[in-house]
Amino acid sequence: MPEEPKNKKGCLGCSIPVLIGLIGTFLILILVSFAAGPLGTNLLGDIGLPDWLSIPQPHPELPAEVVFHIFGFPITNSIIAAWVTITFLVVFSYAVTRRMKIIPGRLQAAFEFLLDWLYNLCTSVAGEENGRKFFPIVATIFLFVGFNAWLGLLPGFGSILVHTAEGEVHLLRPANTDINMPLALALVSFVFVEFTGIRRIGIGYMKKFVNTIEFRRGLKQVFKGNIKSGLLGIFAGGINIFTGFLEFFTELIRIVSLTFRLFGNMTAGEILLLVVAFLIPWLFSIPFYGLELLIGFIQALIFAGLTLIFVTVAVIPHEEGAH
Repeated sequence: MPEEPKNKKGCLGCSIPVLIGLIGTFLILILVSFAAGPLGTNLLGDIGLPDWLSIPQPHPELPAEVVFHIFGFPITNSIIAAWVTITFLVVFSYAVTRRMKIIPGRLQAAFEFLLDWLYNLCTSVAGEENGRKFFPIVATIFLFVGFNAWLGLLPGFGSILVHTAEGEVHLLRPANTDINMPLALALVSFVFVEFTGIRRIGIGYMKKFVNTIEFRRGLKQVFKGNIKSGLLGIFAGGINIFTGFLEFFTELIRIVSLTFRLFGNMTAGEILLLVVAFLIPWLFSIPFYGLELLIGFIQALIFAGLTLIFVTVAVIPHEEGAH
């Protein structure tokens, strides 16, 4: 019997001619991308490429732009982007959970894997009982921060212009790049931590901020004539009061830390993408989009993880934590 011709394969299951064609096409796209940007124009001059291949010079603006007003309240493009994220999460969750299956499909399996991973993170840090209670808030923060970052990479964010009474503005802007959104999330995290601590421990939770027991005890000793022990008690009480002040100051600093960490990383990433896409348009900026996907995940994990750690520490009685 005649032997069947063998399929000669090159790399990645492609034949040599196909692989050479793919590599050649990729190199041509890289060269066109380079020539269309200002770096290529300065080196090669104008070689007659169409204008639509180039990207206008970016003009990053820190303040969010007002698109319209509702009852006198300004609605910025970052608020609209936050609404887009909320709508997407609601619709996505409904679509996944509307018809749950014992043997899940790919979408349901991916969503269940993400939630199961977040749940295990909460229980491993806070314990089974506390982790189950903290999970809804921690998971919500993670999903909201993460999808804010990921959706902000889609076409339309920063490119759709609308005409308003104040001029031409962008319709959508990644919500995490407006400092008001990270600040709002930091305040939610702060209120959640403090409320949970007070609810779990009671008024004793405030002792870590205001602890005058030793100071008052020292004053009583002084009035009773025990000068030496009284002065030692006053000194120790003064240290406790100062420590409480530092503890309260640390709690407030968390708001600033959470806000500027998220805002700084997301804004720097957006500016990096704008600059790279302007210098060498299109193809060269694709790896940076992948980098921003990773950064969005990391920032969501950091924000949610720090909230989880703060609330776990808050529910530990102060006397127990001191030992």
